[in-house]
Order: sequence, then structure tokens, then C-alpha cells
Amino acid sequence: MSEGAGHQKKLRILRLSLAEEIRHGLTVSNLSFQVGRKLELPEEVCHDLAIAGFLHDIGKLELQKYIYGREEETLTIEELKYVRMHTQLGAKILKDQGYPPHIVEWVYCHHENCDGSGYPRNLMKDQIPFPARIIRVCDVFAALISKRPYRDAFDPETAVELMIDEIKNYDLKVFLAFQRAVHEENLENILNLDIHF
Repeated sequence: MSEGAGHQKKLRILRLSLAEEIRHGLTVSNLSFQVGRKLELPEEVCHDLAIAGFLHDIGKLELQKYIYGREEETLTIEELKYVRMHTQLGAKILKDQGYPPHIVEWVYCHHENCDGSGYPRNLMKDQIPFPARIIRVCDVFAALISKRPYRDAFDPETAVELMIDEIKNYDLKVFLAFQRAVHEENLENILNLDIHF
């Protein structure tokens, strides 16, 4: 393969990855907004949930600096070493860009689990900002229904069943509102996100 062809292939992979990240962000944003409404949160909180939901993984852009250009066989090792940094990196990016402190905190805490098994601070349920608990549930669902290099996408019903198996990770009030949003809203409209570059 010529150097030019290799560069074009890398660009196609980058575009696909970026499109997937945008699609994931939009899904989490839409779901978080709907869950916030099901919980009868103030409209401005629902709006901020949509923003934080879209931007929750922005730290992964910074994370690429740590793993870009490494050989394929070391990439997995580096990903394992740095993957948990994306919450801190994302919070720093948003803080530096002038986002409100509460949105920065929600992004920082979106991988915390209610049983204390999450990261970066191993917070327990009431220590985690309530909106971050919403984003957590929506993020897991959006990841499960997305195709990954190591597995196919799960259908929404199977994704919810898998999440029920891990219910200890989630705020039950949030999870029940999430289930109402998934079953009562037009999930197809929430998930039918066509991204082109």
C-alpha cells in the first residue's frame, strides 16, 4: 500500500470514529434530556443535561494524543492505561472553554457507579451529582446498542436486560425514568441519527 493510500485509509478510519463518537454523544444527549423530563426536572436542567450528554466523552479527543501513532499491538495496553483519564481530560477541556462548573462536574462524574465501583473518585450514590447519574445510565445504554470492534450492537430490549443485571451501578429512580423514556418516547427518533462527513 502506498503512503498516500495508507494516509487515506487512516483518514477514513478517523472519520468513521468521529462519526461514531458524534452519534454516541447525540444519543446520550437526547436520552438524558428525555430522562430529565420524565423526572420532571426544571427545563434548564434538562437543557444542560443535553449539553453534558453530548460532550461527556470529549476527553477522548485529548486521550488520542496519548495513543496516536503507537503500534497496533501496544495500543490496547495504552488504552487500558489511559482510558479512565477521559473524564478528567473532558472536564478540563470544558472548564478551559468556559462551560458552567456544574456541567464540568457532571462530565467528570459520568463514569461513577452508585455502588462506588466507578471512576475517577469511586463515589457512592448520594455523592454523585444527580444529573451525572442520568448521563451514566444513558451512556451505558448508548454504548450497548452500538456496534463495537469486538461485538455487534445489542437490540434495545437486550441492552436494558443487560443493564438490569448490573442495576447496582445505577440510581434506581433514574433507571426507572430511563425505562419509561425508552418505552414511552419514540426511541427510533432518538436513535435514528444519520451522520455524514
